[in-house]
Amino acid sequence: MAKPLFIFYLLVAYILLQFSWWAYLLIDLNQEIVTYRMDLTELVHDDPVAIQKEELRFAQDLKKRLYMVLGEGSVFLALLVFGIYKTKEAFRKEFALARQQKNFLLSITHEFKSPLAAVKLNLQTIQKRDLDRPKQQEIIRRALLETERINLLVENALFASRLENNNFDLHFERINFSDFMEQLIQEYIERQDHDHTFKEIITPGVFIVGDKMALSSMIYNLLENAEKYSTSDTTIEISLSRHLHEAVMTIRDEGIGIEESERLKIFEKFYRVGNEDTRRTKGTGLGLFIVQHIVHLHNGTIKVRANHPAGSIFEIRIPAEK
Repeated sequence: MAKPLFIFYLLVAYILLQFSWWAYLLIDLNQEIVTYRMDLTELVHDDPVAIQKEELRFAQDLKKRLYMVLGEGSVFLALLVFGIYKTKEAFRKEFALARQQKNFLLSITHEFKSPLAAVKLNLQTIQKRDLDRPKQQEIIRRALLETERINLLVENALFASRLENNNFDLHFERINFSDFMEQLIQEYIERQDHDHTFKEIITPGVFIVGDKMALSSMIYNLLENAEKYSTSDTTIEISLSRHLHEAVMTIRDEGIGIEESERLKIFEKFYRVGNEDTRRTKGTGLGLFIVQHIVHLHNGTIKVRANHPAGSIFEIRIPAEK
């Protein structure tokens, strides 16, 4: 990134120097022309009053030309500065995106490598050791959990691509969102071992119109995000209620929280909280990108705010059915 930006700044400096030199030459040329005209007037006219009038007219003409040069130069300079700023921003965004994509590839490679290694180890253990049936079942269960983790990663990557390319068809139907959420949360808890406590506050009988597959992806990603950025032995609270004509879903965690300056960025593709070089949490930067798109496809809104004394609150509002 340093070399292209150095060349860019060098070109900018050259353009500004050229512009300044051009303005100087233009002003100097105008002054020179007026001086020649005044000398010529003194040679042609013998009347001092006529010479004085001509000199005054030439001075006014020079002043007008200077104003014209300065005005046009100011507009040109403003447009030039604006163009330089927009070009620099485009450079910055492209480099940031390239860096995020690089980190995404590194992250997803690591995310695939860990469960694959675990599955391989579990299968090798069954193959090489004569284990009793309960122990075999436990090892197979762990292998299946790791396989499910790989499946979720693949689904997220494909889902994000389809959403971005508008290549996703939603199948809307009337859903008892209360029952649907309770079932999904239970499946999520049973799917793997957790070191968090899950607390549910679900108001019964909240109905919405939505796509079940998309909504399940939204809820899984929010739960995974809450776990990922929360310390062990903390509580994750999931609530659902109806407020006027909206179904209001909130997920509260007691984790590291999100700085106010990052609360809009977290929904960008590949963006992850914290510094790319020092981050230790797992993830690909696709989860919240997918969540926001799904919420918008259901004509809903999503907000993030601080959860005092620690953590974050994700609030989703989706139009409710009667």
